[in-house]
Amino acid sequence: MSLYEAELVVGERVSVADGVLALTLRHPLGEDLPEWEPGAHVDVVLGPGLERQFSLCGDPGDRAGWRVAVLREPAGRGGSAYVHERLGVGDKVRVRGPRNHFRLEPAPRYRFVAGGIGITPILPMLAAAEAAGAEWTLLYGGRTRRSMAFTGELARYGGERVTVAPQDATGLLDLGPVLDDVPDGTLVYCCGPGPLLDAVEERCPAGVLRVERFRPKAQQGGTDADFEVVLGRSGRTLTVAPGVSVLDTVRAAGVEVLYSCTEGTCGTCETDVLEGTPDHRDSVLSEEERAAGETMLICVSRCRGKRLVLDL
Repeated sequence: MSLYEAELVVGERVSVADGVLALTLRHPLGEDLPEWEPGAHVDVVLGPGLERQFSLCGDPGDRAGWRVAVLREPAGRGGSAYVHERLGVGDKVRVRGPRNHFRLEPAPRYRFVAGGIGITPILPMLAAAEAAGAEWTLLYGGRTRRSMAFTGELARYGGERVTVAPQDATGLLDLGPVLDDVPDGTLVYCCGPGPLLDAVEERCPAGVLRVERFRPKAQQGGTDADFEVVLGRSGRTLTVAPGVSVLDTVRAAGVEVLYSCTEGTCGTCETDVLEGTPDHRDSVLSEEERAAGETMLICVSRCRGKRLVLDL
């Protein structure tokens, strides 16, 4: 399925916390943007070799603009610095998407856990859960209250359901009350830094947790032996050498494929598997999706055998 791609203009640029900017991207001719669901993200091309993924954190019903929030990361790879230092109202950027590997599944109850900029995909989920009449709570942590984005918007839900817990005031998030007694039918959604997600995974009952990671999770990968990849559309057979990704192999053969992060976190290079068993090493697919083996992220995942047939 082809994704929407267009040059959009920065319509608004607002500071929503210390080190966090919210940008609203609009079509330069005022055209409606594609529909999206909570959990979706878009790819933003900031310049040659500078492409980043940002969660949509506005109102899905507002098709006049897509809102994203960008944390300034001093130790980052340049994307956040570009946004904070060079991208202003009226500037144009290439945007592709939306895509969604973090959908809000129907449930009677939700428990949301967010850390820092991880509040961005969670924010529209709260509104959707509220509109559906579901029971929900949010535990939201950050370094300081001033560094935590959108606390003003969260205030409308009241303190009984939303707990804002800055680390400098309350210490590390207390996950016990949220995860030690999860009623049947409850889904837990979590987004934030790796250590938080790891802690939530350790305490969360099996089958109820949905996470989105900004950094790749350490993988227990299998062998790095060579294997064959058959390109289903042309019948060409390529050999993927040890230490070389499927993505790099097919690109070296002249096959054009979409990709971005090259670390298994964004989902851009997800490819249908026609035959064979993938060795999944990404941080995107759910356990159910991995077990089904119908798709794989070719930037990091390999083969549990000697041959894969891909829809390329």
